[in-house]
Amino acid sequence: MTNDNQQHTIAQRWAMQFTSTPRCVRLVRSLVDKTLLSWGYGREDIDRTVLVCSELATNAVRHGHRRGHRFEVRLSGEGATCLVEVSDARSRRFPRVMETSDEDEHGRGLQLVSALAKEMGHRARNPIGKTVWARVALATPEEETRA
Repeated sequence: MTNDNQQHTIAQRWAMQFTSTPRCVRLVRSLVDKTLLSWGYGREDIDRTVLVCSELATNAVRHGHRRGHRFEVRLSGEGATCLVEVSDARSRRFPRVMETSDEDEHGRGLQLVSALAKEMGHRARNPIGKTVWARVALATPEEETRA
């Protein structure tokens, strides 16, 4: 039994596999943007989540590429959080946040993800590979419409 004052949050899910090329990272950004917009999230939340997806997808292409295998991006949105998961076929290269200097042109992706996400981590993926994930805090779609 429920009453009218209770808010029900329905989990939204989206997943897609991509060819492991740098060009597909742009496609990831576009599709994630459209998906979160259709779920009713606001522009700031969408931009932050797209950036997290972009960094994780770039790492999957750059460090997780395995010939003949794709990488996968999954979103699970439930109320005020979105779980971003990016899986690739390389299990030996687990991500690590790197120390960088002002002169370094690369190596800040996971620092950025760490700063934008509530939490992040990685796990082995069966039968091969790994999944890197980040949980991003979002305003619920209802909060966005009231703001």
